Amino acid sequence: MENIFPLILLFILILNTIQATNYIPTDTILLDCGSFDLQATDSNGRKWRSDSNSKFLLSSKRSFKANAGTQSRNISTIPYISARVFQSNLTYSFPVSSGRKFLRIHFYPNTYSRWNSSNAIFSVTAGSYTLLRNYNPLKNAEDLGVNYVVKEYSIYVENGELIVTFIASEKAFGYVNGIEVVSMPSMYGDDNIDGVSIVGAATSFLIDNSTVLESLYRLNVGGTYVSPANDTGLFRSWYDDTPYISSIQIGSPNTIDPDVNITFPKSLPSYTAPINMYSTARFMTPNNNLNLKFNLTWSLPIHSGFAYLVRLHFCQILSYINKVNQIVFDVYINNQTAVSEVDVIALAQSNGIPYVMDFVVILPVNEDNDEQDLWVALHPNIRNKPQYYNGFLNGLEILKINNTDGTL
Repeated sequence: MENIFPLILLFILILNTIQATNYIPTDTILLDCGSFDLQATDSNGRKWRSDSNSKFLLSSKRSFKANAGTQSRNISTIPYISARVFQSNLTYSFPVSSGRKFLRIHFYPNTYSRWNSSNAIFSVTAGSYTLLRNYNPLKNAEDLGVNYVVKEYSIYVENGELIVTFIASEKAFGYVNGIEVVSMPSMYGDDNIDGVSIVGAATSFLIDNSTVLESLYRLNVGGTYVSPANDTGLFRSWYDDTPYISSIQIGSPNTIDPDVNITFPKSLPSYTAPINMYSTARFMTPNNNLNLKFNLTWSLPIHSGFAYLVRLHFCQILSYINKVNQIVFDVYINNQTAVSEVDVIALAQSNGIPYVMDFVVILPVNEDNDEQDLWVALHPNIRNKPQYYNGFLNGLEILKINNTDGTL
């Protein structure tokens, strides 16, 4: 009789979990700007169409198409080998269904028909929102230490048309290599009618249809790069978190134990993040005493004067951590307690079950420095004497929220 209760618990868990399935976008538009080919396939098997003579290109006066003067070895030909260069307003109109869309804009700083990208300065709007102002992709790429830049936004479209306009600054020019418009589900707090908790405040932040989000960081914590082709149908990129660790100890990366399977609860859609991301985690060290002496910390450069959505992904991937009060920890964001006594097993009810937490942090304008670091830190909570003094994280996303005047 005593063996029945574990079986009942397992049966209840099975009823409340689902297997992973990819999201199927209603709209998928991939525009290879300035391409001389009507259609081309990228390295992930996605088909891009040229914007030449395209129904999406509304205004293209004083613009022309050109190929990059050089190509780095780690750069995909599509959509980065070609660009549309413009000296006046360049407008695209995308007919789409109502709902949230990922808008991704691709830039490859290079020389295009003797136009050097170091001299490019332009702005980008989407409807009434200003996404980029006086933007230079080369400077952005140099700051990030990359060869190309993808600017990604989550925008709600109401009237069935997304209008994106590129505005060249006076006596300057601009260019764009590729544009993606992909339908996405409500997943970044906009499905929470009570709003998202604000760190350090007793109030919440409402993310609604008027909110535009810019994806700044999407990290596979403790793991390696996950390409768009290996995402959940949303074609997101997940990056290694190592460059952003700022604690005195980098922790211990772990991969999922062979006898643990990732299964999503019905309360969390399986397209939230790829299984590859939940299958790795960064823990603190195996030394309990050492773990009490430091915080496992990530430091991420951002701009002051904005609110940010911080999304934390958890999934216990170790088979021997399967009971309540084995690992309990606190989470700090910008040196403030975001949540205390996090016990992932208690929250998810089992190992192998993903769990997500969302927070909003509001950073006032810093008149001395436009940039500052956003800190996310973990520290063991030993109030109830857990078995292990540790903490862990599987994934981290940081998204900028538009200001009240519609700018990002």
